[in-house]
Amino acid sequence: MKFFIDTANLKQIQEAQSLGILDGVTTNPSLMAKEGIKGQANIIQHYLDICKTVSGDVSAEVITTDYEEIIKEGKKLASLHPHIVVKVPMIKDGIKAIKYFSDHHIKTNCTLVFSAGQALLAAKAGATYVSPFIGRLDDTSTDGISLIQQIVHIYQNYDYQTQVLAASIRHPMHIIMCAEVGADVVTCPLDVILSLFNHPLTDIGLAKFLADYKKSQ
Repeated sequence: MKFFIDTANLKQIQEAQSLGILDGVTTNPSLMAKEGIKGQANIIQHYLDICKTVSGDVSAEVITTDYEEIIKEGKKLASLHPHIVVKVPMIKDGIKAIKYFSDHHIKTNCTLVFSAGQALLAAKAGATYVSPFIGRLDDTSTDGISLIQQIVHIYQNYDYQTQVLAASIRHPMHIIMCAEVGADVVTCPLDVILSLFNHPLTDIGLAKFLADYKKSQ
């Protein structure tokens, strides 16, 4: 399973990259704004800086809902760097655009997916990735992991090549459960990735080993 980091913070991306387990990055306008990145020129430069930091795919989101504008903006984003994946919303014009991009060998990430039907449409259109938001589903008393499992099953039935990118990951068990049901990718904040290191028995065992070593000196 691939690990993507969901942020626009370069320091966090660099830290995740230094662990040796980072496969890519997802971003969106909200994450850019959170880092104080404003203006088209600054946003483009920031995408380039991210692409220079990682060796995998970097999702860059369009900010329009009109087919022609999605195509125009997506082409511009894709031309920035080979790592760029055009992130397109799950709407009618978005699916039409994904089909266009697929036909023209431009990688896409269909975002804001909340149902198996939506995921099926994205795969039919040729999306590179589909992003079900499992945390937001959990917030509405809907089982997000079950959706991941359902999408994985459907894709396997028909040998779709679209990768299931589990998004809106809230805690480490989300990651483990996504791995159990066969998600291709998870994208989450750095602190959720780092939380996978934590276990009290590891801390206790390491403390004992170090204490025993000191006694032997």
